[in-house]
Amino acid sequence: MDNPINPENSTEEPEITLRCSKCNRPITPAEAVRTPTGYRCRDCVRSQQTIFNNSKPLDYVLGFLLAAVVSYLGSLLAARIGFFIFLLGPATGVAAAEIVRIVTKKRRSKILFKVFAAGLIAGGIPRLLLLLLSLFLGMSMDVMSFYALLPLIYQGIFLALAVPSGYYRLSGSRRL
Repeated sequence: MDNPINPENSTEEPEITLRCSKCNRPITPAEAVRTPTGYRCRDCVRSQQTIFNNSKPLDYVLGFLLAAVVSYLGSLLAARIGFFIFLLGPATGVAAAEIVRIVTKKRRSKILFKVFAAGLIAGGIPRLLLLLLSLFLGMSMDVMSFYALLPLIYQGIFLALAVPSGYYRLSGSRRL
């Protein structure tokens, strides 16, 4: 019987036109995952991805602490160098990523990348809070000007540039 909504036969199996480049299993285009070496089935892709998650528990602690220290040191400079923050922010993120990569001996995992990014944020927060406190104290004394906001703006720009730069450098991800 014809289906009035979909005139094609909906019980028909999808046509198998591809094979996995690793296990040679037949797959449909909907099941195929494109890789640089050809199309693969989801099982082969999943088994390949688990090879890259090889971090140890100590790597998470070291990644967080090192990222926080480097970020804190960078945030101390952020309010003092002005416009050059556009160079310091990404450089700090990349430097922190390289330090963590060396200390963890290039071990990787998605959780490590997120812990690293949290460390970068945690390292910049103390300076940001101090700037906010001084801003509110200045407002209470009626000593408010645009120039009082600049260090706070520079600190925000620093974090907005350092965190994604460091995360993408450490993770090796090419997409935004």
